[in-house]
Amino acid sequence: MTLSPACAPGADNIGSTGVRRLTATLYGYAFLDDFILLYPVYALLFSDTGLSIWQISSLFALWSITGTLLEVPSGAWADAVSRRLLLWLGPLLTAGGFALWVIVPSYWTFALGFVLWGVRGALGSGALEALVYDELDRLGAAGRYARVIGRAQAVGMVAVMAAMGLAGPVLDFGGYPAVGAASVLVCVLASVVATRFPEHRKAVSHGDDQLSALTTLRAGLVEARRDRSLRGALLLVPAVGAVWGALDEYTPLLVRDTGVAQQTIPYLLLVIWVGPAIGSLLTGAGERLSTAGLGVVLAGSAFALAVGSLMGTPAGIGLVAVAFGGFQLVNVLADARLQDRIEGTCRATLTSVASMGTELATVGVFAAYASVGASYAHGIAFAVFAVPYLVTALVLVRRAA
Repeated sequence: MTLSPACAPGADNIGSTGVRRLTATLYGYAFLDDFILLYPVYALLFSDTGLSIWQISSLFALWSITGTLLEVPSGAWADAVSRRLLLWLGPLLTAGGFALWVIVPSYWTFALGFVLWGVRGALGSGALEALVYDELDRLGAAGRYARVIGRAQAVGMVAVMAAMGLAGPVLDFGGYPAVGAASVLVCVLASVVATRFPEHRKAVSHGDDQLSALTTLRAGLVEARRDRSLRGALLLVPAVGAVWGALDEYTPLLVRDTGVAQQTIPYLLLVIWVGPAIGSLLTGAGERLSTAGLGVVLAGSAFALAVGSLMGTPAGIGLVAVAFGGFQLVNVLADARLQDRIEGTCRATLTSVASMGTELATVGVFAAYASVGASYAHGIAFAVFAVPYLVTALVLVRRAA
């Protein structure tokens, strides 16, 4: 009698070793990808260069539009070629953009940098999740996906908080050139780490009976159209991730409205980031939540967001952190459910479709926030955006009934 690979001696050890290699690479990549010292100060760089608020806003819009336009094509490309290729190429693009920002700062170099950053985001979105899920599935550990990706996102958030803490001293030491040089170096290191990702899936390409990128895109959309549960999973990802992802850009203004001293603002921003980091770490326990349970978490988080933002105090910022933690928890679980429902070779394509939905919805939130924020305080604006989460929570609970 012959032993199957799954039952062969040492197969469990090989699988465990493979999972450890994959997760170690993922966590290192996640940390370096977000450990960018320019993150907390690039708005200051734009302002100090003489850009107006409208010019700065146009840069953010250009960034989002670039990612939106390339999101799905890059996902199809990832399914048609190598996902690892896209993951190591992307950080090199942002390294080039950051270098331009500090060497020749101007509106047009900032714009070019944001285009490169948008391309990089599109290349990694979909490709990373698909690579991780398929590799875990190959190792018989697909059930660990939510915990693994949640921990990776928590590592990324810790990296953001560390960058916030270090940006000030480095800026004092060497100005924007020093912050930029550190950011470029980290991007290069992230690219090097990405080359260590295992990838055993055979890339599909032109020729013979293999799929082209265009055919892959078409096949992915056909799969989504035929599978109702897959369509629901695709819609849930942007419904959860878009609003709080956009609100995060306005948290410094919300914190400033509490009346704290200027030097205290970064510390309260760190408090807010603790919430999503904890939410990411709770995904292992959160996997047991039913669809109705996800709705309850969203509703509770929406309530915390509304109450915390309307309080207008540092204590209220703590409730906003709790809300963001709940949104992040559901966000990761929504992605995990999407991955579980995808079959075939179009995983990166469909993940990118969900990400494109998030990008489009985020642009809509930016526009809506500008309208509300022009007439009302930031606390009121944040409370208004708790409403979409209550609607999504109601839909989830009714679907589970």
